[in-house]
Amino acid sequence: MRMKKIFLGAVGLTALGVAAPASAADLAAKPYAKAPPPVVAPIYDWTGLYIGGNGGWGQAHACVDFVPLTGAVIVDGCRSASGGVLGGQVGYRWQINQVVLGLEGQGDWANINASHVSVINPAFTTEAKVDGIGLFTGQIGYAWSAALLYLKGGPALMRNRFDILSAGVGGASTSSTRLAPTVGAGFEYGFTPNWSVGFEYDHLFMGTINNSFSVVNPIVAGALNRISEDVDMVTVRLNYRFGGFGTPIAARY
Repeated sequence: MRMKKIFLGAVGLTALGVAAPASAADLAAKPYAKAPPPVVAPIYDWTGLYIGGNGGWGQAHACVDFVPLTGAVIVDGCRSASGGVLGGQVGYRWQINQVVLGLEGQGDWANINASHVSVINPAFTTEAKVDGIGLFTGQIGYAWSAALLYLKGGPALMRNRFDILSAGVGGASTSSTRLAPTVGAGFEYGFTPNWSVGFEYDHLFMGTINNSFSVVNPIVAGALNRISEDVDMVTVRLNYRFGGFGTPIAARY
């Protein structure tokens, strides 16, 4: 009887050992899902060639004097002139981390003019007009991805004309192209990988220049005119930059 129990126990253990692997094999394998790759966000890169247009408002403050042959300066008063500006720009920028360096050329048609009754002889009116502005500047800025704040400076060219009128009819005129320094600041935002919009302020230190007239000066015979002038410009700018976002931000773990 005892041997029979031992035999039956051994048979039972053997049966369990055979059945266990089969039961494990019948279990379905647990599915394994690979983790998705980390999202790599692109960084806005300001590096590249760009071209665009601008438009806005300009204001000039000019003081006019006459310089006769004797050399004594005769003051004829100051005036402020304002008007629209419209033009374009082309440039190239390099971004180094968050610092952005650039070079730019800008040209604008201008209609900044004002007239003033002569203090010396009220029978005449003097008219000063700025009709062209060019800027050749370097830039340094700081970028927060698609936002850019920058300073600029360099030489500026300005074309202006001065007329002496009598009863609305021109009597004497002179024109000149002046070279002077300019400084400015601007903000720009990239609303697509290639397009950006911004606004800019520039101040042109045009200084003082003496000009000779096309005919004898009717206000002060034989005198040159001397104009001291500064110009302020505020423009809205739209640029297209060739290229894309640039290098994506590296994933960090």
